[in-house]
Amino acid sequence: MQTDKIGPLNCRVIGNPQQAKLSFILCHGYGAPGTDLVPLAEELISLENSLADAVAFVFPEAPHDLTDQGMPDGRAWWPINMMRLQELMQTNNFEELAESEPPGMSEAREQFREFLTEYQSLSSHKLSEIILGGFSQGAMLTTDATLRLPESPAGLCIYSGTLLCKKEWQELAPNRAGLPVIQAHGSMDPILPFPMAEELRDLLKNAGLVVNFHAFPGMHTISWDALEMTIEMLKQTLAHSAI
Repeated sequence: MQTDKIGPLNCRVIGNPQQAKLSFILCHGYGAPGTDLVPLAEELISLENSLADAVAFVFPEAPHDLTDQGMPDGRAWWPINMMRLQELMQTNNFEELAESEPPGMSEAREQFREFLTEYQSLSSHKLSEIILGGFSQGAMLTTDATLRLPESPAGLCIYSGTLLCKKEWQELAPNRAGLPVIQAHGSMDPILPFPMAEELRDLLKNAGLVVNFHAFPGMHTISWDALEMTIEMLKQTLAHSAI
């Protein structure tokens, strides 16, 4: 693993982006360190050895330091008002959450776009040779970025994400018709409610994206089945690029 600053973001990189045929960029969730999802690369490679040289795994680190909020090493893509989020959860007022764009999200979007542009320059990978994904807040960021890019990436992986910016995403999503999407969400998720994941799924499917939705009887996490689905997406994308 190497640590590089790519654009404005510190990143952990496993593999050689200049030699790999495909890049998988995966963004961590709120409160996690920048290294949180890095072990997934080794896990995926151990399950499918052919990914070792063919895929570069890239893990950007969120820009906001949460040490002053009692989370040493914790990072965030944008600040979260946890008290307000808990209020919405307790009142089942999910629609207010879905309709809004969180303060700071637009800045995170721009930083991610700057990172992605720089990464493409370094790796020589087109968007069609990059799969974007994330967990929780990282999934929200990469979903938003995917819908706003000038063209489609190779795929999108949404692990325990949720619906934000509903009106804008509804308008943007048809531009990504045909995009392969993995979406996995725990039916007992106490942080981002399952019905919101279903609403995001329906929005994307109705816009023509090809959504492989996996509900699992668990909490706020990445399930084993989601990893197996990810391996299949990586293999299919590599096979398609070889044609």
